[in-house]
Amino acid sequence: MMATPRLRRLRRLGRALRKGVLRGLGAITVILGLVLLGRGTLAQLAAFRTGPGEGLLLGVTSALLLYKILEHLRLLPRARTSPSSQEDRLPPLSKAQRDRLQLESGAALCVATFFVLQALGGARSPLHPLVYALVAFLSIQHRTRNLAVLLGLVLLCEALLLRGDGLLTAEPVRLLVHGLFIALFAVLHLLFFKGEMLRQRGDYDRRIGAEIQRMREEAVDFRLLSAGPARPARPLAETGVARSRAEEEVILAQSAVVVIRQSMRLLIALLRRSLGLHTCVLLWPARGGEVLRVQEGCTAEGVILEEEMAADKGALGTIIKSRTLLNLPSPKPGHLPYYRVDGRPRGDAEEIGAFVGVPMLEQDSGQPLDRVPGQLCGVLCCDRREPFTAEEVALIQGVADQLLRSVQSERVFAAVERRKYEHERLYSASEKLNRALTLEQVHATAFSAVQEICEFDFAAIVSYDRQARRHAVVALAPNGDGQPAGELRDLSFPDNAGLCAMAVKNRTALPQDGVLREKETPIFDEKVRLRGMESLLVLPLICAGEPVGTLVCAGRRPRGFSRDKREMLGVIANQVAVSLENARMYQAMEAMATTDGLTGLTNRRAFQERFTQMLQRAERQGKSLTLLMTDVDHFKKVNDTYGHPVGDVVLKRVAQVVQSCVRKIDIAARYGGEEFAVVLEANDREGGRQLAERVRQEVQRLWFHSDKGPFQCTLSLGVATFPLDGRDVKTLTAHADQALYHAKHGGRNQTVAYDDMRERLTA
Repeated sequence: MMATPRLRRLRRLGRALRKGVLRGLGAITVILGLVLLGRGTLAQLAAFRTGPGEGLLLGVTSALLLYKILEHLRLLPRARTSPSSQEDRLPPLSKAQRDRLQLESGAALCVATFFVLQALGGARSPLHPLVYALVAFLSIQHRTRNLAVLLGLVLLCEALLLRGDGLLTAEPVRLLVHGLFIALFAVLHLLFFKGEMLRQRGDYDRRIGAEIQRMREEAVDFRLLSAGPARPARPLAETGVARSRAEEEVILAQSAVVVIRQSMRLLIALLRRSLGLHTCVLLWPARGGEVLRVQEGCTAEGVILEEEMAADKGALGTIIKSRTLLNLPSPKPGHLPYYRVDGRPRGDAEEIGAFVGVPMLEQDSGQPLDRVPGQLCGVLCCDRREPFTAEEVALIQGVADQLLRSVQSERVFAAVERRKYEHERLYSASEKLNRALTLEQVHATAFSAVQEICEFDFAAIVSYDRQARRHAVVALAPNGDGQPAGELRDLSFPDNAGLCAMAVKNRTALPQDGVLREKETPIFDEKVRLRGMESLLVLPLICAGEPVGTLVCAGRRPRGFSRDKREMLGVIANQVAVSLENARMYQAMEAMATTDGLTGLTNRRAFQERFTQMLQRAERQGKSLTLLMTDVDHFKKVNDTYGHPVGDVVLKRVAQVVQSCVRKIDIAARYGGEEFAVVLEANDREGGRQLAERVRQEVQRLWFHSDKGPFQCTLSLGVATFPLDGRDVKTLTAHADQALYHAKHGGRNQTVAYDDMRERLTA
């Protein structure tokens, strides 16, 4: 049976009432508790002086207080921002819901605490310091905003407690003293708690930073990272900003260090167990080879190993100098410097009877295989009581080779990943540059491509004119802060001893290592200097074997342009040069397609397109628009009398006059042989007539020179206005042409508007 609309409305009303009652249950409970505290009901209950009604109300209120406290404990797992496991089926509470839940439970706890105090003796009870414990708990569990509300509630409960005992009027100073102590205790506890949190967080950050720094040093030792300065990686979840490539490389290197250390730890533990070694330790050069650091070690229980030791000490010095395996029977305590106490294992009575040290040597790239490699990567040391057999020494040598291969494999993986990233960046940059059509798009895309490869603080593109032998700064990176834009914008300078000119002459990048050693080295000219830069790279832009400019990149970080980055930037520079030439060709082709070659005005095809757009815009905005059609009077006679070259001069100078009289928002075009057309945007008939007269008078003042003497020319003009004389391109053009025809047959050298012509014809 379907529910009637009235029944559905009643159900909705019932749900709304139930939701409102449940939402306000906490406030109602707290208000009832405050009323009972003010009446001293708990003290009367302890003296058996309460009536049944008050007792029932007290029981209900206490039950509701307990319910709100338990509700907070029940919903505590949902107060997290996200479920901790798959078993948490309920959705997490929102921030507003969490704040309301904490505030209601804290208020219920306050009232319940004062219920207990009033029942056990009130303000004179020996348990009254329980209030300070309550304040401490609230300071830890609640936010600052909620804490202020709850402290106000605690002071109100304290006042009601004193009122129930009759002390509020007898000793009003007691409330002030208690309030000051409660506020002071809350503030001090909050400060100490926050300070302890900050201290622990600082210790945690320092430990994490030290561990990350140690992992980075190991990555440098393993040659997974360069030895230059590196910025710490930012957590993406905290910053919300994508990491840079340098930060990504640091993270990849740190993960590679973890994999290498796990592999080393496993191999060394297996070697010690299989050969019954007392100690098996892998030493790695650090600080440029001056010391040896324990990379991984496995030894007997209670033995302490040195963390760092001199590279020329004991048997290790012999291994490093000779770079050959050392099998030493009955070593002396000084031969094994990796032990902490006198060369002997601490807490072990056994003497070390044999020692084997294996150097881990790596073949340098480009070195002949029949020569002993010169790169020492580490030393694997093993010792025990019994001597080592030849098979065991071979096994130790094999483990050393495997340890070296684990490092080399991670190094190869890092190199492959780096090359993959470089190829992706190059492909992306080339794709963007190929899509750029105008010079402005090429400039912006070039800076974006350079930004993807390396970070810079200043970048500029300098063009080079081969005929004039001059350089000009044509674009500056928008995010660059290395130089005020006013000093470089529109800067032009000839060939000089600056790096830009030298890079063009030598057709090579300068400086070759990307380091700006001499701060006074001119880059553009003698007057302009880049301040505060440590890294600099000036790349020539070469297209079809000819230089077209330079790309300048600078940074404040020392050695910001590594060898790989310089190679990638060189490829980008070549692509930028090609894109610049393509953009110039596109610009020239676009000008040829839209511009008249003789006069420099817009040609007829482009004029028709722009005229249509301007007419549509005028119709949308409800504004007027005026079309002028003009013709040089007796132009055929000029060509026949003075020749076509003189006629071309006449057309050029008339076009210059027309172009100088119109605004930038207007359009002037060569419409035919000696005909010109002008569209005046947001201009009525009277404004069009005035402009036409100004053009006519300016042309009339011109004098032209020829072999047959000087002469003058005049113009006839026709004017048509939208929407009075037409509402489309075809009608306006026809009416303006009719007005021009009327001006020519009416005596020439005059301006005729179509509306005036129509009135004359009608008369």
